[in-house]
Amino acid sequence: MSAQPAPSQAGGWLPRLAIGAGVLAAVMLQLLPFYITLTTSVKARSDLSSQWLPPVDWYWQNFATAIEDGGILRAIGNSAIVTVGTTLLVCVLGALAAYPLARRSTVGNRLVLAGVIGLIMVPPLSILVPLYSMMSKLGLVNTHIGTILVMTALQLPLAIFLYAAFMRGLPVEIEEAASVDGARGLQLLFRVVFPMLKPVTATVIILTGVAVWNEYAMSVYLMRSPEMRTIAPAISSFFASSSSDLGAAAAASLLSVLPVLVVYLVLQRYFIKGMVAGYEK
Repeated sequence: MSAQPAPSQAGGWLPRLAIGAGVLAAVMLQLLPFYITLTTSVKARSDLSSQWLPPVDWYWQNFATAIEDGGILRAIGNSAIVTVGTTLLVCVLGALAAYPLARRSTVGNRLVLAGVIGLIMVPPLSILVPLYSMMSKLGLVNTHIGTILVMTALQLPLAIFLYAAFMRGLPVEIEEAASVDGARGLQLLFRVVFPMLKPVTATVIILTGVAVWNEYAMSVYLMRSPEMRTIAPAISSFFASSSSDLGAAAAASLLSVLPVLVVYLVLQRYFIKGMVAGYEK
């Protein structure tokens, strides 16, 4: 008689196979919209073939239409200015604010950190009307600096929380040794602590950059001029004006994804480490 596989062996690979199939299905569902956007962006308006099939003749004019008629490159430039400025401020201010919260576990600091976590839960749209009124009175509507300040305020609580969680896992002995060697104040912070924050900084850069890059509701009110539009309102406006030309609209969407994708590919090795390192201890 042939030997039957042990129940424990069968029970070992079946769960792994189910998990692998589930992960593969999830990845396919995530990539499906990107695939349809890609195939649509390289088809001419007269191409009536299925969106599931790649085109026979690749039509690159859709990208030229998106750039010339939709002002996508100008919008990408505006988004880049706002995203880079916001991300720099969030990283610097977030690290500076998180350091005392992580290193001094007082009642006051715990209350401040609880307030920071509470701010993360506040919907940005709930403050849109008073915020727009204030920005209008200050003359900061349709300006890069005004939008950067607003986006920084919205993204800063999450950055403080992530930096504080990460700093709790850093050994205090390194800072004590640097203090013995003469490091004091900002010198200790910038030369000793900040270099150890690369993983969480990569995480903050990705989360902040993606959130600001994709922001629509705030941007559409703060950057109302067509010349100052960021990428999300620009694509929305272009799609509304050229809804019959799905190829050009898909090309505009594809162009808007590329900068974020490049940044993520550069920083991906730090991303997961920065998300979990603060909870390893």
